[in-house]
Amino acid sequence: MNGFRIPVGDWVTSIVDFITLHLGGFFDVISTVFGGLYDAVDFALSTPPFWVILLIIVAISVFAKGWRFGIAVAVGLGLIAGLNQWGNAMDTLALTLVAAFVAVVISIPIGIWAARSDTVSAVLKPILDFLQTMPVFVYLIPAIILFGIGAVPGIVASIAFAMAPGVRFTELGIRGVDKEVIEAGHAFGSSPGRILLQIQLPLARPTIMAGINQVIMLSLSMVVIASMVGADGLGKDIIQALSRIDVGLGAEAGLSVVILAIILDRLTASLGGSRPSLRRLFFPNRAPKNSIVDESIEHAPRSSEATPAVPSAA
Repeated sequence: MNGFRIPVGDWVTSIVDFITLHLGGFFDVISTVFGGLYDAVDFALSTPPFWVILLIIVAISVFAKGWRFGIAVAVGLGLIAGLNQWGNAMDTLALTLVAAFVAVVISIPIGIWAARSDTVSAVLKPILDFLQTMPVFVYLIPAIILFGIGAVPGIVASIAFAMAPGVRFTELGIRGVDKEVIEAGHAFGSSPGRILLQIQLPLARPTIMAGINQVIMLSLSMVVIASMVGADGLGKDIIQALSRIDVGLGAEAGLSVVILAIILDRLTASLGGSRPSLRRLFFPNRAPKNSIVDESIEHAPRSSEATPAVPSAA
């Protein structure tokens, strides 16, 4: 075995060089799109006074989980502002939201595809295992080469690291839908697309939302890694605290990350439950129309039709 070496690193280097040479324009477009999304979200979160964003997040929290959670969110966000970490927290939140949004947009359709095809599922499993087990720092090397320094390579690395749970949970949720319910949809003449939208996805929503929750948490866990390649946010202060051995700054930035993580975790977890929608909030007595369940009720035999009237003895 002396002198024997499999040149995997050389192969990867050649592939990256080829991509950089021939697909540079494509990655420039991706960099522009991701950078524009990040700048827009960061502008929306950072430009208004902090109390405006605080009230908006508190209002969403109250609607999602009630007043107690809303009060806790207000206290947590107020603490972030009191620690003078509000700007950094909004930068981190913007990066997390953009990375999680793109990861969800990619992972859910792939998960649906995998749920409908055993071949696709078998091909995806080793790829997802690779994405989940690869050390996160390794993602930064090609990201920096392809996208340079800034928020974009951090977003790309976060997407690659965080999208696997979205695919797995989406596939698991759709495959877990009762087959008898799907057969009932076929019996009423529903198309495969309608069965997917009105039966499989609604019934799989708790599992899919659990996957989205994991995507967001993994995206947030990349804030420090993203700051190492030039992204703004709480990770930059954590890196500075590490380099200066500043325990106080590290504690403040770390506590702000924890508060954001708890808020995002509870909000996304609540979306998978049975909280009322806006329509039911304002129209509690109005049932949704055009659902397969409504059609089954409409086509079901009425009691007067199913059971003939029995003449009275009188």
